[in-house]
Amino acid sequence: MRRHVLYFLIICAVGITTSLHAQINTERVLAIGRNALYFEDYVLSIQYFNQVINAKPYMAEPYFLRGIAKLNLDDYHGAEADCTSSLERNPYVVSSYQMRGIARIHLENYKGAIDDYMQALKYDPENINVWHNMALCRFQQEDYDGAKTDLDELIRISPRYTNAYLMRSELYMKTKDTIQAEADIAKAKELDYYDPNVWASSAMIKLQKKEYKAAEEDLNQSIHFSMRNPGLYINRALAKYYQNNLRGAMADYDVALDMDKHNFVGHYNRGLLRAQVGDYNRAIDDFNEVIEQEPDNMMAIFNRALLYDHVGDLRSAIRDYTTVLEQYPNFLVGLQYRARASRKLGDVKAADADEFVVLKAQMDEHNGKKKDADEDGGEDDDRTRKRSDKNVRHFGKVVVDDSDMQAQYKNEYRGKVQDKNVHITTQPMFALTYYEKHSDVAQSLHFHKFIESLNSAKALPHKLIITNAEAPLDEEQVQHHFTSIDEQTAQIVEHPNDASKCFARALDFYLVQDFSNAINDLNETTKIDPTFFPAYFMRALIRYKQLEYAKIEGNAEQYGQNLPEANVPPKAKDYELIRHDLDQVIEQAPDFTYAYYNRGNVMIFLRDYRAALLDYDKAIQLDPMLADAYYNRGLTHIYLGNNRQGIQDLSKAGELGLYAAYNVIKRYTMQK
Repeated sequence: MRRHVLYFLIICAVGITTSLHAQINTERVLAIGRNALYFEDYVLSIQYFNQVINAKPYMAEPYFLRGIAKLNLDDYHGAEADCTSSLERNPYVVSSYQMRGIARIHLENYKGAIDDYMQALKYDPENINVWHNMALCRFQQEDYDGAKTDLDELIRISPRYTNAYLMRSELYMKTKDTIQAEADIAKAKELDYYDPNVWASSAMIKLQKKEYKAAEEDLNQSIHFSMRNPGLYINRALAKYYQNNLRGAMADYDVALDMDKHNFVGHYNRGLLRAQVGDYNRAIDDFNEVIEQEPDNMMAIFNRALLYDHVGDLRSAIRDYTTVLEQYPNFLVGLQYRARASRKLGDVKAADADEFVVLKAQMDEHNGKKKDADEDGGEDDDRTRKRSDKNVRHFGKVVVDDSDMQAQYKNEYRGKVQDKNVHITTQPMFALTYYEKHSDVAQSLHFHKFIESLNSAKALPHKLIITNAEAPLDEEQVQHHFTSIDEQTAQIVEHPNDASKCFARALDFYLVQDFSNAINDLNETTKIDPTFFPAYFMRALIRYKQLEYAKIEGNAEQYGQNLPEANVPPKAKDYELIRHDLDQVIEQAPDFTYAYYNRGNVMIFLRDYRAALLDYDKAIQLDPMLADAYYNRGLTHIYLGNNRQGIQDLSKAGELGLYAAYNVIKRYTMQK
């Protein structure tokens, strides 16, 4: 009987609505769903919003929030439909028009997006994000007059908004007004000298003006200020290529491909340059990658054929020549190369047949017959081609993206809810969880003997890990942890004095973003066993996350109303509760590195930088390979004005694999 009562309470807690408590439960489930949405648990958040919609289908907000989750999962049709449902219930919410506009942009429905933005501006005529997105939509429609009108208005509303000047400079370049374009770039530099996009835009103008040395210098600046951005290295490689610095261009392609190993332009162009310097086998590798991405790319196949020819693999060369010639039977250059390869193999008949076609075409040309421009072997003077150019005779030209400067804006539509601040901030808090995000960079193994003993004893349903790169749950995992809550409830009933059982259920609640019930279970865990320090550690983390969420939501109305706890900024005493829990962890386990690290983060929020330094010092003493601690200690030194010490720590963090540190070093070195 007791188990059934507990089971009923748990069901209510995780949000399955009952007729007696519908109002209370829907508000609570909506709040938990928003938690999950903010912390990027999109699949989980959808399940919570579904519950609210089922209980109260007349509410607009859960449709809007579910639309945001779907947008982040790239379900653009679903996001558009949910925003429409939200607007049907409340047509006066600007955010709903913004979100539907972004969904429509991804669906290439630019007219529909513009209609949404026009409607949003009726209710919020000075919304910078709306003006920004609408101008980009007009760019997509090639409505340059309309885009200029929007950008002029955006600059009037927000004269220090750098991106408006960058977009308008692009517009001027498209309309061949170089003087105005350069004036806008100069203004953008004046407003934000350290913005890498400003220097990248300046470089693109200089590339179009064929000022390649100056373009390279601007790209040097952009790379200096930016995070790891492969596009900048691709563009700098182009500037070097035009200056005949082939080795320098290849070096930039190498860096770009280290960051983005499947970059089409990087592989194609590096393949061409490797071929030019005689590095044939590695050039073949590059074109293999291109052809894997685009099996019908005839220019890549023809370049690979030439390379096979160079290395003596004539049969592979003839196979590739034939593939191209089946598509372009009158491509004379291809016929000539295949004839030569066939003759080397002793296939005189095949060689004679190809040479006869070439001879006939030459005679036709001599007699004034028109040849196919796309299949003719001639070349023009331009050394580059657009990626969309399918003219096979341009096989030897370096590729550039079709979008020119537009490429830098393609992912910068503004207003996607849950966007994080891009300012320099500390590395995240550590947690005890079952899931960790995958990273291409080798990650450190975080270890503590007590956590290992829990895992060895199988005290918890899954292996517990220590990480500050928590992974969101997929649908199967969500269902598993909802089920596990009931299973752990049964275990608690059978073993009421076992702290690990209560802790296990707390982790389930934590993973499904039900922070309130997680804290209740952690409170109970500490009562059962006051020495069970993981409970204090996780309670501190959850309280921190609750404050982070309240702080962010208190400064921004994501929907058309204040959210729970909105406009109630966290106070120092709230952080003191977190600090107290971490003090308890350190008292129980003085060798638990991550408690010092997390407490250092709390001290930074409390502006007690010297106390933060002491905690990071201790964390590094316990684990000299903890890159995150070096990173945060480096930032703390910089906050205190000790740039030299800060840069040393950031350098160590980068050396240990936390590459974001190098961007911070560049910025502060430049300011120095």
